[in-house]
Amino acid sequence: MSDPNPVRDHPTRAWVLHPDLKSGSRARRLPDHALAEAVALAAALPDLEILGAEVVRLNRPQAGMLFGSGKIGELKHRFAEDGVELVLVDGAVSPVQQRNLEREWNVKLLDRTGLILEIFADRARTREGVLQVELAALSYQRTRLVRAWTHLERQRGGLGFVGGPGETQIEADRRAIDEEVVRIRRQLAKVVKTRELHRAARRKVPFPVVALVGYTNAGKSTLFNRMTGAEVLAKDMLFATLDPTMRGVALPSGKKVILSDTVGFISDLPTQLVAAFRATLEEVLEADLILHVRDIAHPETEEQAADVRDILDSLGVDEGVPLFEVWNKIDLLAPPLRDALKVQDARNPGIHAVSAITGEGIAPLLDAITGALDDERQETELVLPFSEGRKRAWLHDRQLVRAEAEGKDAWRVTVRWTSRQRAAFDRLEG
Repeated sequence: MSDPNPVRDHPTRAWVLHPDLKSGSRARRLPDHALAEAVALAAALPDLEILGAEVVRLNRPQAGMLFGSGKIGELKHRFAEDGVELVLVDGAVSPVQQRNLEREWNVKLLDRTGLILEIFADRARTREGVLQVELAALSYQRTRLVRAWTHLERQRGGLGFVGGPGETQIEADRRAIDEEVVRIRRQLAKVVKTRELHRAARRKVPFPVVALVGYTNAGKSTLFNRMTGAEVLAKDMLFATLDPTMRGVALPSGKKVILSDTVGFISDLPTQLVAAFRATLEEVLEADLILHVRDIAHPETEEQAADVRDILDSLGVDEGVPLFEVWNKIDLLAPPLRDALKVQDARNPGIHAVSAITGEGIAPLLDAITGALDDERQETELVLPFSEGRKRAWLHDRQLVRAEAEGKDAWRVTVRWTSRQRAAFDRLEG
């Protein structure tokens, strides 16, 4: 196969394939819409020229080649004719399938996970973001190690129970990856520790955290800019921003909150990335209010919303945290549909129809945030056994303690809190 990284004087010529399987997590998406999203993902990579894209219908995937022999032959002819250098498969491709298809087509191949990792690697800016992407990429690459060169097999010696001095290239690569993973995790632990110190400092300032979440390209960063007056990058592009951004916002009541913009979600978000970005997404886990921003003008807005809810569930977001659905991009809707959404908005306190571009609906949204976070506070006296030190620490971290006395077997703690904070406290364990 040709050198995968030659010096180029032209954009990499790419082709996008979406395998249409009637089962699995993406079965609820229309294949044409899924293909359009895959093309948008590919367009998010620099120096890429998309020569074509198509849906390939599959009754069942072939174990060794994914596609049937007839389709493989047809695509081989087309790729050679058009000079295709990179094939992007919008789905899971096993290491064996990837190796076989690359050999057959004489191209470089990326599956959906590999493509998203490439985008993240290109976009990460902060030290934490870069480390998280590196860690996710290494975890992914470790699964891609396929026995391909017989001349690198282990040189066996003795009676065959113990290997000789040589080792396979796969084993050497795997060991090198494992060593690099350990190194990155150590660096990431330091960065995460610093983030935790910042988070602990914020807890001592009684500013609630409002987290923006949503499907990628739903308009979160544009809404963030509209609400805060910041200038975070906001482009009509999947994963335009990766690194979390936080700004203070003064609500109409004068109360201050911290608004957090997080990485966008997507269907079939690689598990390596969900795990790697968990530290970043802890802002969502600790939020006092979550704003689920939806592109209400998208033809698959319901499916996108379901994907976001699935990821929030996988992160372990507490069901007790209030959540508003922010139906963004109403400026793209026809007037009759926009009016119908406003009626639904008025009837449901958990839904807010807005346009981050024009500002329509932002003032009522800010009023609703004020109402959700300005709960009436009540004073309560608690008796906490010494065994419940974690609960006591939780109260102090959030500056809820008004007075405290230490008895023979327990602390007597006077707290001033909202009903929402009390409910969160009751869910704690010792």
